Amino acid sequence: MAKYKVACLEVYPPDIRAEIESQLPEEFEMVFAKSYDDQERLDLVSDADFIFFAGPYPLTGKHMDAAPKLKLIQKWGIGVDTIDLKAASERGIPVAITAGSNATVVAEHTVMLMLATYKRLTYVDRNLRQGRWLKSESRAFSYQLRGKTVGIIGLGNIGKEVAKRVRAFDCRVIYYDKVRPGSEVEQRLGVEFRTLDDLMAEADIVTLHVPLAPDTRNLIDARRLSLMKPKSILVNCARGGVVDEASLVDALRSGRIHGAGIDVFAEEPAKVGNPLFDLDNVVLSPHTAGGVIDNVPNVARHCFANMQKVARGEPLSEADLVRG
Repeated sequence: MAKYKVACLEVYPPDIRAEIESQLPEEFEMVFAKSYDDQERLDLVSDADFIFFAGPYPLTGKHMDAAPKLKLIQKWGIGVDTIDLKAASERGIPVAITAGSNATVVAEHTVMLMLATYKRLTYVDRNLRQGRWLKSESRAFSYQLRGKTVGIIGLGNIGKEVAKRVRAFDCRVIYYDKVRPGSEVEQRLGVEFRTLDDLMAEADIVTLHVPLAPDTRNLIDARRLSLMKPKSILVNCARGGVVDEASLVDALRSGRIHGAGIDVFAEEPAKVGNPLFDLDNVVLSPHTAGGVIDNVPNVARHCFANMQKVARGEPLSEADLVRG
């Protein structure tokens, strides 16, 4: 019996491929891209039933047209800004995410960036390795989480997990979301609703957990950055385009805000010469908030379960189905 072919367009190291393949249903076979060369990607999908996609390089109508058997585009994670949803909709190709599958992982990374930014961990680490012992000096620019007000923008799966964790640090939590979840959820999480501008002005820590969409692009612009407290920090584990990066650099250089923890960038992969790289009050990571090896099987199972539903003609869950 012929197997369904899954084309993975992400370039993974062998240990990650092995973890993914360990969850592969017996009715599927899987091929992995060896590079991001576009012709290789086109060849890979030519007889694929499913595309297994993570990014960061765009998935366009050209790739969909090259895959006449394509039944589903399955996104690893939740961000779909690099998928041409309009092209998929026009071709009748469903797109699915793995809602909630990496929420706790991203929440952990978010809290790590809060702590590291408040202590300027990468700055003192770099100085220590160069022979400079900043024990006394660092006290002047370091802060604790305890007692701070954390402002969460986007109270979805990840935002909720962040709320749980920062409350364990004795933080007060406020949030903004365009769709309020209801008083029961607010009470259970111990969070208070604010308008976006009020949150920016009140929070000591602003953390972003919204998708990149037309209404969220440059959501945090120069005006909203100007509302923040001088000793506040910004953490972005969402998408780079949610923040006006040039305005953020200006706010950090001028000391308008205390610091930033950044996992995502306006252009990815971020290039040498990005002005954020030159700032001592910034902690950076290369879009790795959701990337831990011990969560790979969980996400892979979620992906393959969606593919199995489509293969059997069953509906996808509303949480996973992306509407273009």
